[in-house]
Amino acid sequence: MKLLRSSGGAQTVVILSIIVMFAVPKVLSEFGVMQATLFAAVAIFGLSQGFVWGYAGIMSFGQAAFLGIGAYTYAIAAINLGNTQMAALLAIAVPMLFAALLGYFMFYGRISDAYVGVITLTVSVILFELMNSTSGSQYHIGDAVLGGFNGIPAIPPFAPPGKPDEPLDQIGVWYVAMSTLIVAYGFLKWTLASRFGRVVVAIRENETRAMLIGYDPRLYKLLSFVIGAGIAGAAGAVFATWGGFISPTVFALTMSAQVIISVLIGGLGTLIGPILGAVAIQYLINVAGTQHTIDPSLGLGIVLVAFVLLVPQGVVPVVRSWIARLSSTSRTPRAKTAKTPNASEQESRS
Repeated sequence: MKLLRSSGGAQTVVILSIIVMFAVPKVLSEFGVMQATLFAAVAIFGLSQGFVWGYAGIMSFGQAAFLGIGAYTYAIAAINLGNTQMAALLAIAVPMLFAALLGYFMFYGRISDAYVGVITLTVSVILFELMNSTSGSQYHIGDAVLGGFNGIPAIPPFAPPGKPDEPLDQIGVWYVAMSTLIVAYGFLKWTLASRFGRVVVAIRENETRAMLIGYDPRLYKLLSFVIGAGIAGAAGAVFATWGGFISPTVFALTMSAQVIISVLIGGLGTLIGPILGAVAIQYLINVAGTQHTIDPSLGLGIVLVAFVLLVPQGVVPVVRSWIARLSSTSRTPRAKTAKTPNASEQESRS
């Protein structure tokens, strides 16, 4: 029954997402659609962190590393190949390969969870410094000049298959971004419902017990880490084509902190929670950027502290518990009224 309820909830989320996908271009301006595309990109990024941390139990402090690798891979491949479909696939594959190499040394080296967080954070910082030091025309990959802190401008947007000279407009990019979000969500739901997903959750709950019954936690953690990196890479491709520009700031600590806060606010151990949390945080960042009273980083810190102290479970788990409590209390009076006639009959008979 729990599996059926979970499947029904996933279907509801997918249907609502499809409705949103087609409704947004009808009700928002072109600028609004552009902002919605950014929300979709950060939501995909939030999904990657939510899966790796909430279900696999891997605290990746440097998830932005895979976002940035995906974004740069897409930009470089799209400029050199002129094929955005191949560039998008590479934006997913390259972060996965990098995560497989990094994860192998971390998990098979039996590094503790705390050091996994430190290593991923360090890798993100190294990539930021590396890309930041590539100023000058001598730093290029094919026709793509890396640009250092200036970044790579004029990144080709998505184009239909076989029509590289007919790039999608902003609405078309929105459809691609939202479709990617829906596919990523559905794929993770399917993965978690499979035997692999159940083993991953079991390892998170009790790694020693899972190992004693014959499962290799290192392998399952590595595969989960790779899956999360691929989803983050897809978010990077959407992020790069959204603005047509990418710079080393995509590797910055701010991006990693933002996605961690998103998962905490939405709810750890859920998939819809990181999506909603990422959208909410990005909206707050956009609003904070239009005023000069409160520093956006300070505002994010206040939000994080408030949720950790007041709503440590996150919004989605709290709402679910409220709904379950209300439904149980609404069923209780009916049960009592059903017993009342029997009691009165007994009294009348006596």
